[in-house]
Amino acid sequence: MFSSVLATEFLKLRRSKVTWLTLGGLSMGPLALALFMWIVREPGRAAQLGLLGTKANLSGLEATWAAYGSALTLIVGAGGMLLLSFIVAYVFGREYADGTAKNMLALPVGRRWFVIAKLVVVAAWWAALVVAVLAEAFAVGLALGLPGFSASLAADIVRNTLLAAGISYLLAPAVAWITAAGRGYMPPLGFAIAMMALGNVFGKTGWADWFPWSIVPSMIGMVGSPVRTLPPGSYVVLGLTFVAGIAATIAQLRWADNVQ
Repeated sequence: MFSSVLATEFLKLRRSKVTWLTLGGLSMGPLALALFMWIVREPGRAAQLGLLGTKANLSGLEATWAAYGSALTLIVGAGGMLLLSFIVAYVFGREYADGTAKNMLALPVGRRWFVIAKLVVVAAWWAALVVAVLAEAFAVGLALGLPGFSASLAADIVRNTLLAAGISYLLAPAVAWITAAGRGYMPPLGFAIAMMALGNVFGKTGWADWFPWSIVPSMIGMVGSPVRTLPPGSYVVLGLTFVAGIAATIAQLRWADNVQ
């Protein structure tokens, strides 16, 4: 039964343009980084083109692989939290936007399977985006000829980026619950923006390790110096948030009335 539901969810994406839009949006990150790296490395030529090379130098950005990798992790981590919320809102909210929620909930299938299948689709979608952007980022960085490249640094970049992407995904079920409860696209997007704002606020306090939406900003350096290792308590909080989000979404679909 689950395999049929999962196959159906993947078929829904076959002709969707949203998958390509998300790929295009995230892939702009390495290209923007490449532009900044070029500005820092060629400030005179950049100033002639009106690209404000002087201000780029004052920002403290360096044209090295280490700085490039840190910025890439920042893009995947911070941008991923918003982009993942958009993906989750689309996968769960399109049932209400397209008027198919009543049909889905009327099928003789356990509603938990719809939640799990949709989250698997989100995970596969997000993983494909991250892998594609990582490949693009390394290709762009090598083409720029940035100094400081090494196998160990490349491994660190991959590890940190995948860790940021994975932690961002652990917050996805909470967005799925808001989508099911709000029956549309706007509530989860508003929720995601509000949580990111709160995450930045708590990230500057001593509670950053305990607030789920502060953990990624703290790790990638949005609210201070990047943290290389997270305390065990942060992983416990993220795990509980993930499980609670799945349980709440299943309960929402199982017990809530469908008024569509």
